[in-house]
Amino acid sequence: MSEAETQLDGSIDKFDQANQLLIRDLRAKLQARFPTAHELAYDNYNFFVIGYCANERPSSAIVSLVADAKGAGLSFYHGADLEDPEGLLLGQGSQNRFIRLPSVEVLDQPEVAALIDQAVQRSEFQLPETGEPTLVIRSVSAKQRPRRRD
Repeated sequence: MSEAETQLDGSIDKFDQANQLLIRDLRAKLQARFPTAHELAYDNYNFFVIGYCANERPSSAIVSLVADAKGAGLSFYHGADLEDPEGLLLGQGSQNRFIRLPSVEVLDQPEVAALIDQAVQRSEFQLPETGEPTLVIRSVSAKQRPRRRD
């Protein structure tokens, strides 16, 4: 296991058992959906984040897996520009939108898959057609909100 994977596992291990499982399952599903993406990981004060990017620049993120003690979500970097006829996207910011992911099955829902497809199509940066994925630990904050609900 690479040093980055070991570090990522340590970040996920901070969560309670149910959220650890959810995060790992969601990550596996997103890795399968974006097999050539660069994963940029952040263990920040508020959230644990894995961005799925076309390169190692955070601005190339298409979607990000986001987690805190309350659960996980999928963040769309340019979500404000997406067509959302089902009204799934949450958030009021000028750019970012998100959906909650109480289970990995949510990613298979046709309306969620359509949002992801739209985000891929509208992305300024296209994922490589071939190549190996990479995991880059971008930051780990010394001070963090609790990752468990205890």
